[in-house]
Amino acid sequence: MSDLFHSFSDAREIARRVRLGEWKAVEVVEESLQYIQSKNTQLNAFTHITEARAFYEAEQVDQKIARAEDPGALAGVPFAVKNLFDMEGQVTLAGSKINRQDPPAMADATLIQKMNGAGAILLGGLNMGEYAYDFTGENVHYGPSRNPHDLSRMTGGSSGGSGAAVAGGMVPIALGSDTNGSIRVPSSLCGIFGLKPTYGRLSRAGTFPFCPSLDHVGPMSRNVPDLAVVYDVLQGHDPRDPVSAQRECEATSDALDDGIAGLKIALAGGYFRKQATEAAEQAVQKVIDCLGVSQEIEITGAAQARAAAYLITNAESSNLHLGRLRQYAADYDPDVRDRMLAGALLPASWVIQAQRFRSYYRRELQKIFTKYDLLIAPATPMPAPLIGQRSMELDGETMLVRPHLGLYTQPLSFIGLPVVVVPVSTPGAMPIGVQIVAAPWQEKKALRAARYLELSGFTSPLPQN
Repeated sequence: MSDLFHSFSDAREIARRVRLGEWKAVEVVEESLQYIQSKNTQLNAFTHITEARAFYEAEQVDQKIARAEDPGALAGVPFAVKNLFDMEGQVTLAGSKINRQDPPAMADATLIQKMNGAGAILLGGLNMGEYAYDFTGENVHYGPSRNPHDLSRMTGGSSGGSGAAVAGGMVPIALGSDTNGSIRVPSSLCGIFGLKPTYGRLSRAGTFPFCPSLDHVGPMSRNVPDLAVVYDVLQGHDPRDPVSAQRECEATSDALDDGIAGLKIALAGGYFRKQATEAAEQAVQKVIDCLGVSQEIEITGAAQARAAAYLITNAESSNLHLGRLRQYAADYDPDVRDRMLAGALLPASWVIQAQRFRSYYRRELQKIFTKYDLLIAPATPMPAPLIGQRSMELDGETMLVRPHLGLYTQPLSFIGLPVVVVPVSTPGAMPIGVQIVAAPWQEKKALRAARYLELSGFTSPLPQN
């Protein structure tokens, strides 16, 4: 087994070789951990590594295979999780200094249990923006995650460690969370695929909340088939999550190569064409040319949706953190603390109006999806900024980096739409992502289009490791 399997083999290939006995799961873990140790000082993706657990889980997989039992669809596949997922025996940090004093988790988050049940092996917890209130991947307590394509640049956040770990070849699969763009922004900046599913599709039980009415969880990977097979594993109603939908699971991995025939696709114009850099515009153009998209539509109210998302995010997150803010204000990232304090002062009438607009906006998007199956939009207005960069120029205006990396993601998560981010590459330049947006519960259509684009050959390659 080559020690470069991290860079050149996908999750399905690892599982295939382990199932056939060509590789031992214990060997996969051993080489994975060695590789992580060699790369993590550069990328700062992992905050802790669950080495003993990983070897135990790998031994269980190898024993199942020796007994001719089914080890699962992800047999021997290493994965890691954003450190807001509960890992039994570990403190759930959620990117915070304050949480270090909490007791270790008594049980795994539901999605970790599902991954383990399919034979995947947990390698540890990944760096993130404090309490998920971040688009940069910079953490004042644990240091910034670094972009594998250029170590001087951001990964995006708040699932920044997840983006760095996958793009850097440390694990083929990572789990992240997405409230306003925290899977999609790092997927875009790190040049990987990411799925933010429909709100309620995947269980959030055992994850540290940020804004419960907007919080999603989902996978990030190096290719679409891996994304689809992991998504299939993670589906299913969970009574532990009050918004978990009681819907039939959809098998997406078997339908990926059906192509885009019959899909009606449009370009999201108006708001989604403003303030984009040339790199973002070129990436969108490549995608719509490949998909044969000629229709452009304007989504009325997108700017207001972003504003309303901010109001709801601030109000809900500050309410969750009031006790901590009173007791540990000095231990917060000042940027996070100040936004939460501001959220605690928002008039209730503003929040109520934001929720009313949310209902209106959802109805307007439902009308669009009676005519179209998918919408195409940029994922971020620019490729990865430099670590520490505070402002950027967009359409001749000086804009703050931290909030504006979510410029195009917030109006979509605001009403829980499923989105797949596809990375697009330009020779000699940083990658940047494009969003494929579907109607609620139509992840399969977005994944089909993403696979079609992947097979076209212009999606972003991984950095050389």
